[in-house]
Amino acid sequence: MGFHVNESQFDAWLTEQRKTYDIYAPMRYAGGNTFSDVDCIRYGKVSSISEIVFDKKSEYSFKEVLSPISQTLFFFTENEKKEADPPKKGAIIFLRSCDLHALKRLDDMYLRNGPEDYYYKRIRDNIKIVLIGCKQSFENCFCVSMGTNISENYDMSVNAQGSTYAINCKDNAWNQFFLDLGASRHLVVPDQVHENPVKVHIPENLTPDVARASMWEQYNKRCINCGRCNFVCPSCTCFAMQDIHYCDNANVGERRRVWSSCMVDKFTDVAGGGSYRKKNGERMRFKVLHKVYSHKKRHGCHMCVGCGRCDDICPEYISFSHCVNQLEDAMKEVST
Repeated sequence: MGFHVNESQFDAWLTEQRKTYDIYAPMRYAGGNTFSDVDCIRYGKVSSISEIVFDKKSEYSFKEVLSPISQTLFFFTENEKKEADPPKKGAIIFLRSCDLHALKRLDDMYLRNGPEDYYYKRIRDNIKIVLIGCKQSFENCFCVSMGTNISENYDMSVNAQGSTYAINCKDNAWNQFFLDLGASRHLVVPDQVHENPVKVHIPENLTPDVARASMWEQYNKRCINCGRCNFVCPSCTCFAMQDIHYCDNANVGERRRVWSSCMVDKFTDVAGGGSYRKKNGERMRFKVLHKVYSHKKRHGCHMCVGCGRCDDICPEYISFSHCVNQLEDAMKEVST
């Protein structure tokens, strides 16, 4: 069911939902970017529709709502342990189509890649999704090439139209709420991007043999293994475990899992001082092939969703989309 609502009507809905949910959406953090005079768009808790940024892509993805950067799993003493409490409320998350597809990739990794991840699932089971319609492509986006520009699996969609918000609501209780507010009914279709300036082609004949191509060597010098591409990516899921021991008693503390990255030092270090991927080109090769080859072999879809955040954030201007577009020539190289 579709409605056109004004700001006060949308805020009334937000106020009602905040009784049960924390509401996360892209927000503007003044001076919160790399440089102090540059704003940052990232996810935070909102209480008004006016706080949500609709006309810019968030630099960071929604995934820290479901998998926090640093997450305490349990507390321990000499004799016992206590599981950390889950969030007190569920979550409503405003996200774009590419990120909604990324949510499926997170589910693939946390829920269908072996035993279910308990800490992810208890948050995942209590979320609702509001799809943000995309009127136009943003810089570096290639969602159309990845088939992630259109989504259907949402509870509500919203198109920002100046001071009016066009919503398509699939939740019966939310429908009734807007009807009770007297919102005007309209046919509403989420805004969708149908063409990106950036286009990506993944070879049909891609195989693991491409790992032998010379293209990966360029990243040994260009990449500085900062891991920023992984941390902004909505589908990266790697983490490390840390035991935090309290100062007043070294036998008491907490276990946390903290985001980590296949691109950073020590991620593949093993006992005895060995490392599976020491060179940055080897790390880039692993990341790219995981995104556009191995995940699809296992789960039926590419891990990359074409949001372009990795290209946006890289301090060395390394383009993931350009790297993918080199794979066809790389396959020709290893096939001769």
